Amino acid sequence: MCGIVGYIGKRDVAPLLLEGLQRLEYRGYDSAGVVVTSPKAAGLKMVKAKGRVRDLEARVPKRFAGTTGIAHTRWATHGAPSDENAHPHMDAEGKVAVVHNGIIDNASDLRAKLTAEGVEFLSETDTEVLTHLIARNDADTLEEKVRQSLKLIEGTYGVAVLHADFPDRIVVARNGSPVVLGIGEKEMFVASDVAALVSHTRQVVTLDDGEMATIKADDFRTYTTSGTRTTAEPTTVEWEAESYDMGGHDTYMHKEISEQPDAVDRVLRGRIDERFATVRLGGLNLDAREARTIRRIKILGCGTSYHAGLIGAGLIESLARVPADAEPASEFRYRNPVVDPDTLYIAVSQSGETYDVLAAVQELKRKGARVLGVVNVVGSAIAREADGGMYVHAGPEVCVVSTKCFTNTVVAFALLALHLGRIRDLSVSDGKRIIEGLRRLPEQIQQILQAEAEIKKLADQYADAKSMMFIGRVRGYPVALEASLKLKEISYIHAEAYPASELKHGPLALIEPALPTVAIVPDDDLLEKNRAALEEIKARSGRILAVAHQEQEKADHTVVVPKNEPELDPILMGIPLQLLAYHTALSLGRDIDKPRNLAKSVTVE
Repeated sequence: MCGIVGYIGKRDVAPLLLEGLQRLEYRGYDSAGVVVTSPKAAGLKMVKAKGRVRDLEARVPKRFAGTTGIAHTRWATHGAPSDENAHPHMDAEGKVAVVHNGIIDNASDLRAKLTAEGVEFLSETDTEVLTHLIARNDADTLEEKVRQSLKLIEGTYGVAVLHADFPDRIVVARNGSPVVLGIGEKEMFVASDVAALVSHTRQVVTLDDGEMATIKADDFRTYTTSGTRTTAEPTTVEWEAESYDMGGHDTYMHKEISEQPDAVDRVLRGRIDERFATVRLGGLNLDAREARTIRRIKILGCGTSYHAGLIGAGLIESLARVPADAEPASEFRYRNPVVDPDTLYIAVSQSGETYDVLAAVQELKRKGARVLGVVNVVGSAIAREADGGMYVHAGPEVCVVSTKCFTNTVVAFALLALHLGRIRDLSVSDGKRIIEGLRRLPEQIQQILQAEAEIKKLADQYADAKSMMFIGRVRGYPVALEASLKLKEISYIHAEAYPASELKHGPLALIEPALPTVAIVPDDDLLEKNRAALEEIKARSGRILAVAHQEQEKADHTVVVPKNEPELDPILMGIPLQLLAYHTALSLGRDIDKPRNLAKSVTVE
């Protein structure tokens, strides 16, 4: 969602903040702003702009010196994108500046109260409420002003606060929205994402929910919102700054699609146990005896992570023979679910900060459930809250839409399914079969990527469609769901996914030449049933693009992918559909890395 960057030290702060905001552009935003000061300055100086960081940079005057500052990219929740609604927000006297990620649920009530007390609001945002609360608080220290004001707030927040009377510090706080401190040499940074920090420092401290921090140029301290000191040990970020560059590609999405052979190799590296035809997953914190007591597995995720969970549930049922299903985390936590002590819950999130998933984890933990996390970001909130889990090691994913992290998450589920299967009843020969299939994946993905020119031609032919249908059976259905989502996200073409078996129960009414169908047709025991679905579509003059292991006679076009083990085929079937969505969007001139209305890390409800 929104992005926060802050710095305190001796360097000229504005260029550092603008650079940090550029590093966070991938998160999605509609406006940006920056405020600076220094121990020698008289007050705060602020510039804001609707639009991109480059629009903000064009407005920053040449004389905008300062050594302390905070900056922000906003994704609208309260009030339309505008200069006035952009962060930071300042009080009437220009002494307090606040940047904020999250949503203040009781903002309307607080705004009404402050208005009755004579406060004049300049924006429609919820964040400005917090600014005025801090400015009107009469505590002696900035820390106490912020702490007491946060007590009045209901909702989620990651905040950073500057005060003209306390120019030697920045106070930050977290509740449901990430805040990371970066520790430098006689300088300190703060951000909502390590991407903004790694070009300057790889030593970071991640705040927990309910935690605050004060950063000065040569020091930092952490404490709870109730005032109790906490002990924070810095950790080292494993990703280099270069990981966030495009590396010669035109877009981050294209770069990340092309990185998938290496990414899959990373998630497998060091985990294969040839001797016992299984894998080593020590981070699960789940021994064999405990694993055998599991009677059911429930996977929770949102969007692409939910689709990965659907494939993961199929893998677990197939290989481990444990009943498993996946559900959107955003729905799960609102339906008062029955939490079974014999059920293992798995939370899936690329960022490890997705609010709906994190809130579901916290509710499950409150009810005594065992929760594992499958995430990409080391030290993220879900990784810390869970009882154990797996990192998917996809590397930084900058494009708003997920590609390599989706693929690595599914591979991680294959590892987990194999691990649980070998503890239970999966044979050594089947274990070896799956391991051999996993080892083939990087080379087979590379083989698919080499057919990009062919897929681009197909994308150009289908880009004129106003709507598209995606179909698949059993293992193919989650692939269809994910492919449909990708097309919607970056091309803005309406798309729907259905189980192929459901066509005759309604969706066939939509079939006509103007509605192309993308069909997932693997060579498995359902091949003839899938071909029958193609017959039904063709009989109604529908256009068909098949993704299959061999040419399909009834399809207008077929993208042929290499065959792996049946359980692992969905991983390969998804790759050409990522390229199809990419080149369709490219043909339509879309802003692929920053699709409209979307953000990378969804840290609000």
